[in-house]
Amino acid sequence: MPRTKGDHEARRRDVSEAVWQVMAARGFTGLTLRAVAAELDATTGLLTHYFPTKRALVEYALDLLEQRTLSRPRRDSGRGMAALRDALLDMLPLTSEATDSNRIWVSSWDAALSDPALSADYGRKYAASRDRLSERVAAAQELGELRIGDPAEIAAGAQSFVLGLVVQALFAPAAFPPQRQVQLLDDYLAALVAPDRSDARQSAQR
Repeated sequence: MPRTKGDHEARRRDVSEAVWQVMAARGFTGLTLRAVAAELDATTGLLTHYFPTKRALVEYALDLLEQRTLSRPRRDSGRGMAALRDALLDMLPLTSEATDSNRIWVSSWDAALSDPALSADYGRKYAASRDRLSERVAAAQELGELRIGDPAEIAAGAQSFVLGLVVQALFAPAAFPPQRQVQLLDDYLAALVAPDRSDARQSAQR
């Protein structure tokens, strides 16, 4: 009996899930056709219909990672500082799903750095993320919630802080549990608030 389009789509979903499970369990460096085939309980020959080369598997895995990252539910607390905080919280490994995504992202850096095309693509992704953060920084400045300064520079600093926190939380989860990650982020953001807002907060705490 010939395979239907529904059969093909179902198999493709199975392959996607197998690729994700391998990356979540072994990291990006453990992603091989053999590992995916074992997870799928299939032969490597079957997988070559989807991934004729290791590069094709890598590109597919990166696309899958981006799709899953973008499809995760996002926080939406409002405008200004709240919106900036939401965007930064969404980057942190605060849940098991976010931890898996971040582990895969970090483990994929080596592959990206060794491939000029992938490296350039990653550079564009992080630049686009900074641009989105810059928009939120500018909005918070307009509301008087953040100190005056170049939104792009503030966004770059915030992105760098969060990515560093991601790495520490992945390597030392006991030392950087979700609650501490949130507190460290809030402390970082507190240093960026507009002077009058900062004074008001200090007076309220006395």
